[in-house]
Amino acid sequence: MDSKTLKAILKIGETVAVEFKRCCNGIESDTYESVCSFLNRFGGDIFMGVLDDGTVNGVPPKAAPDMVKNFITVISNPVLFTPTIYLSPEILEYEGQTIIHVHVPPSAEVHSYKKVIYDRVNDADVKVTATTQIAQMYIRKQNIFTERKIYPYASSDDLRIDLLPRIRQMAVNHAGGSHPWENMTDEELLRSAGLYGTDVATGESGYNLAAILLLGKDEVIQNVCPAYETDALVRKVNVDRYDDREIVRTNLIESFDLLMDFIKKHLPDKFFLEDENRVSLRNIIAREIVSNTLMHREYTSSYAAKLVIKKEQMYTENANRAAGSGFITPENLEPNPKNPLIASFFRNIGRADRLGSGVHKLFKYTKFYSGKDPVFEEGDVFRIVVPLDDDYSFDMGIGSETNQETNTETKEINRETNRENFLKINMAKTLAIITEEPSITQSELKDKLQISLMSVKRLMKVLQDNGMIERIGSNRKGYWKITRKGGHSSI
Repeated sequence: MDSKTLKAILKIGETVAVEFKRCCNGIESDTYESVCSFLNRFGGDIFMGVLDDGTVNGVPPKAAPDMVKNFITVISNPVLFTPTIYLSPEILEYEGQTIIHVHVPPSAEVHSYKKVIYDRVNDADVKVTATTQIAQMYIRKQNIFTERKIYPYASSDDLRIDLLPRIRQMAVNHAGGSHPWENMTDEELLRSAGLYGTDVATGESGYNLAAILLLGKDEVIQNVCPAYETDALVRKVNVDRYDDREIVRTNLIESFDLLMDFIKKHLPDKFFLEDENRVSLRNIIAREIVSNTLMHREYTSSYAAKLVIKKEQMYTENANRAAGSGFITPENLEPNPKNPLIASFFRNIGRADRLGSGVHKLFKYTKFYSGKDPVFEEGDVFRIVVPLDDDYSFDMGIGSETNQETNTETKEINRETNRENFLKINMAKTLAIITEEPSITQSELKDKLQISLMSVKRLMKVLQDNGMIERIGSNRKGYWKITRKGGHSSI
């Protein structure tokens, strides 16, 4: 570990995955309790020679090698550690002090130290004594990365192979014109995405849960995950029941579309300037909240996911394989992939960015949308809350400090914007729609943009003339390809 990384860890402090130990006179017993809790949760890092507040006091340099030997002896002793584990501590030098660093990976087994089982909750090591808690821990161990579970009797007939041409084009558009999936066969694409594999424990080969969730036919998904659904509700007027409702039980590709459309239907669109470009705050927020609830859900749980839009907030709830509990902020964020295969698939087709970016984006853009920060709450149920305020406006762009009166005036100006600005705004929206739906027709674009067919035709001509899109195939059976060759258009 380099000094830069260590400095950043010391600054953040103890977390669910980081523990500091004084250890100035030798290794304390609670160090092994932390090892046990990390093994039983999702792994972590222990730093000996560091106080609780992150101050480095160091361990005696001459004693460090013997401390490492003693550490290995304890964790290798079946009387003390059950089952035993092999770890390789490293001795670090930091600002003239000696530190011992131990990386503890997550284990597939449940461990005990001195016949006591420990679990990691936030930044504390907690004794687990209740039978139900211990049973739940075993279940949790068995279900780590449940998306990889193999279904040997599932075949390509159980999948929506008809979605793959669209997926290929989405990947190409997102990559800027070229993607490895473009020239792969269907089988090669599925294998490349990790959706077909072999269970090394059983020797069984086949499509996994991720494949079925992403591309499975509805009846197959319900057979594998009978409790799977996302309950989308609007409770603005009728708060006791609902104003609108849609229960989504289909594959994750089309679930994303349905949930995005549901949010767009019920939330006002607020464009603002970012780097001289107009972007949709609503669409950015919707993309992040929808992709998060679909990518990071624990699908083996019977807990039904929710997306609820109320007058003052929108929130999602979904079952979670928790790495801790409490509130997440950009400062304490420690990205923890719950379904790496699904997340990677979403990133390839442009529906998600790098791990952890969704938290940063929602904190950034929610502020511009409603003037308030979102809330992320980690636990067995993961919850995201996005504050809403239909009257709030931030039209002047990032970094602008405008009052509500100025925002109102800006709105009026925007409503009366000239034809050129109208086209520029709708060009950006058109490119976003084409990225998601390459085969969309001009008539369908008209409905989505809520403008005339003549305006749509002019938009498409401008985009083509500027080298930003091209038509592949016939008008009837072809699709739009984003080339990204053009810069700013000249309308």
